[in-house]
Parts: sequence; C-alpha cells; structure tokens
Amino acid sequence: MGRGYIVDDTVEVYLSKLCEQRACPVTGLLIGQSSAQRDFVIMATRTPQREESTAASRNCLDKEWVTEHARQVSRMLPGGLSVLGVFIIDDSDAKDTLMTLQQLVFAVENLISSEYLWSPADDDVTDRITLHINPKTRKTVCRTLDIKDPKSPAKPADWRYQSSVCSSWCTVSCCLNVDMLVPLPDDRTTSVSVMKHLKEGLKLWVHHIETGDCLIGGRKLPEDSELTAGQKRNVAQTFTAQLLVTPDERFTDEMQSCGGILSVRGAVHSTAYIHNNKPKAKLAEKLLKRDVVSTVATRVQMLLEELLISEEESRGGGKKETERFCLPCRIYCPVKVSRPVSVCDYRFSDESLSEVTDRLKEMLDIDVAEGDLDTTQEMPAEFIEGDVAEEPAVETVDELKPKRSSFVGIVMATAVALLASAASMLYLSDV
Repeated sequence: MGRGYIVDDTVEVYLSKLCEQRACPVTGLLIGQSSAQRDFVIMATRTPQREESTAASRNCLDKEWVTEHARQVSRMLPGGLSVLGVFIIDDSDAKDTLMTLQQLVFAVENLISSEYLWSPADDDVTDRITLHINPKTRKTVCRTLDIKDPKSPAKPADWRYQSSVCSSWCTVSCCLNVDMLVPLPDDRTTSVSVMKHLKEGLKLWVHHIETGDCLIGGRKLPEDSELTAGQKRNVAQTFTAQLLVTPDERFTDEMQSCGGILSVRGAVHSTAYIHNNKPKAKLAEKLLKRDVVSTVATRVQMLLEELLISEEESRGGGKKETERFCLPCRIYCPVKVSRPVSVCDYRFSDESLSEVTDRLKEMLDIDVAEGDLDTTQEMPAEFIEGDVAEEPAVETVDELKPKRSSFVGIVMATAVALLASAASMLYLSDV
C-alpha cells in the first residue's frame, strides 16, 4: 500500500451527504496537512455552482471553475492547512475518471502555487490526493500523484477514517508589525502587470521573514526539538511565538525609478496548526512564517484587485493626488466548535459579518453563526495623522493582543510618502 491518509470522520459524513444528493458529477477539494509519515484530511468542500451555469453545463466538469475555487479556498487557510487534493463523486468507473482527476490535481496545484512567495523546502511533501467515490455503491478509490513529476503514475493510497483527527493539534500564533515599501511599475493598465511587480517587490521582505529568528515560548528552540516535549499527550497545546525580523532598508540603500510606491504598514496576526505526531520546532517555524507571508500578500492582492476594477470603471475621471484605503481584517472561523483548528476570511471595513458567513458557506460549505466568528485577533484600522519617521520599521510584539490591522499606502509617484500611524491606508498620486 502507498501513502497513508488519516481522515476525520466528519469528512465521511460530508461526502455521504453529497452522494445522497444524486447530482453527478460533484467535484470538490480535500483540505488538511501533510507530514513525512502520513497526511491528515480534516475537511472536504464541494465546488460551488457557477452562477451563470445552465442545467446542461452542471453535468460537465468545469476545470477552470474548480481551480479558481481552489485558489480562493487556499487564501482562507491559515498556516499548516492546505489543499491536499481533489475528489469527484460520479457513477462512472474510477478508471474512467482517473485522467480527469489527474488534470484537476495539476491544474489546481499550478494555480495555487503561482501565488506562493516563499521558497520551497526540501522536506515539503509533493504527493496530492485524487479521490473517486461511486454514489451508488459508495466504493472509494484513493490515489496519489507526485506534482513534481507530471508523468508520474497514480499510486494507490490508504484512506482511513478516524474520529477527532485534529482535536489535539498544536497552535502557534504571533503578532507582527509590518512596515515595507514596494516599487510599482509605470504600466498599471493590467492586473497581470501590477501583480507581477508586486510579487517581485515583496521578495526582499519575504527573504527577511524567512531568515528571521523565531522564538517559541520566548526561546529559540533547536530545529529537531519536539514542540510538545514535556507536555501532556493528546491535549491541544497553544504556543506564543515572536518573529525577529531585520528592517527593510531597500530604499535607504539605492534609488529606483518606478511608477509608484506601495507602502504596507501595520500589525498582522498569524496562526499555524501542527499535527500532534511528534511535531518539530522547525516545522512550526516554517508554517508560521509561511502564514505571515501569505496573509500579508493575500490582503494586498485583494485590495489591488478591487482598486484595479474601480479604476477601470472610472477611467477618464479625475484622480486625487493621494487616497487612503484600509486593508481587510482577518477573521477566524472554527472548523468545529470542539476543535482548536480554524479557517479564516478577510473583511473590508464596509462589509458586514453576514457577508463573511456567506463567503464561508459558498467557498467552504460551512454553516456558521456570526457569533461564532472570532473578530478579536485584529482590530479595524484607524487613520491617525502624523509623522512616524522615528518609529522602527519592523518590530515584534511581546504579547498576543489585538492589534490594528495592517494597512497599505500606494504613492503613484517616484517619491516616498510619510504615512500616518496605526492606520490602514492607500495613497494614490499622479506622477
């Protein structure tokens, strides 16, 4: 038997309900965490119906829509959680759908990984799941594919259900103050151009995050030390971490010609979940740092996507010299009340909590009440006028307390603007 998958029994219940709907084919994503020995699947979510889809198209597989759904879901997963693969519920033979599942796995992985800004690690697991379920017989066929090798054959895998898979997982959290400047291109007519330069500009900051020291419980732990050493077994543990990051001195060292400056400044809350199978400090640090990078990049991308759409719709109108906008706050939603693991969403200042619950339902098929959402980790940004040049560029936070949400300032000119403190803002000014 090939790679083993420990699957939460709530996933079995969820997939059984989808089988009872008799609407084939049904596709969806499998979510969890990989480890060297085995993988853990804690969630499954079906692909939502496309609004403009017709009755005939619902019976056809829309690969583009499945991959876009995976991209959106990936943004809603904190550190330690990722899209592990895809499933399909169809009454055709498993062999007949294998090629379709293979194409989906590689398409999903290519799109999701295109948004990664961190460097891959040697110990990253590259196997992904394909799961076929016959809704009539309930026969389940699980296979794995190596995403590093498109020509790799599908290998059989062991799929086993178990109760409370993540009930004793560790939680590692930190708050980090961010202050960075990123050059933007002269050509901002297309989202592709802006996003490409954004990723390039963020690389230096990402490097600072990756090379920074991570203190867990106030100490720099050896990489191979067990995170839960000396702790009670099968009990969820929570750890507070600090990231010691070198300030970004890019603009003090060199002059650059650009069409604008993106300034991101504020506090972000990051969380990583780690399996309880002798988790190492090295893994906790890697997952937490990746979450820091992902949550900052995701928010900036979301805001720029909104602004590019607004700019296109108002093209030809007058522009203000400077404008300020808030980045969205991160809101957590428990996967299950009794579990420590949560997913997340991002709420703009003009959005209500009901819009968050609607997105969670659409993207993750989670029914959640507004009162179950955790809005305490980050506070909405406020605009505070003043010069903050004397403040440190990046600093760590000693305690996990709610902080003002991160903010962004874009100066569409070759000069760098001074930003107000404790606020989320976007500066726009013509060259």
